[in-house]
Amino acid sequence: MSVKLCVEGGGDRRALKRNLRIGMGKFLEKAGLQGRMPRIAACGSRNAAYDSFRIAHGRGERAMLLVDAEGPVGASGPWQHLKMRDGWNRPGGATDGQCHLMVQLMESWFLADADALESFYGQDFRKRALPANQNVEQVSKRDVLNGLAGATRDTTKGSYDKGAHSFDILAHLDPAKVRRASPHADRLVQALSG
Repeated sequence: MSVKLCVEGGGDRRALKRNLRIGMGKFLEKAGLQGRMPRIAACGSRNAAYDSFRIAHGRGERAMLLVDAEGPVGASGPWQHLKMRDGWNRPGGATDGQCHLMVQLMESWFLADADALESFYGQDFRKRALPANQNVEQVSKRDVLNGLAGATRDTTKGSYDKGAHSFDILAHLDPAKVRRASPHADRLVQALSG
């Protein structure tokens, strides 16, 4: 039985949810999960992802939760972070290995592979506008988004647009680069590999 990965993202539009499933699927395949791919559930809001996870877990399904951290994550771990930030309780019987965070947000992963961003946006992409901090999990949400906007504003695709660009970029990323730069991304891939 494959794992159900309840992912925040895709809003409330069917096409965006489909794009999230495709983008995340390609990213995970390139990370070496062929033959062990999770069933990716694009849930829309973070609350919907949490609810989807709770329901699946309560039914006894193998499930994992993947949401943006929306800020720095301390040493206390993902469930404690979500308890403090969102007031979410860990469902009974759920383990630490079932809760995963994109720190601080999915776009933080993009900073780990500026070459993929440059390839996606093409001419007039300004790599130097991206935050220089190589510890992508420490770059604030605001700085990530401002950096993406500045790096992309003069490209033919236009400034970074979460709906139009994010999941296509996710599919183009090199998972090895992302895993080296983001311990939380590495933790997710390891958990799905097990």
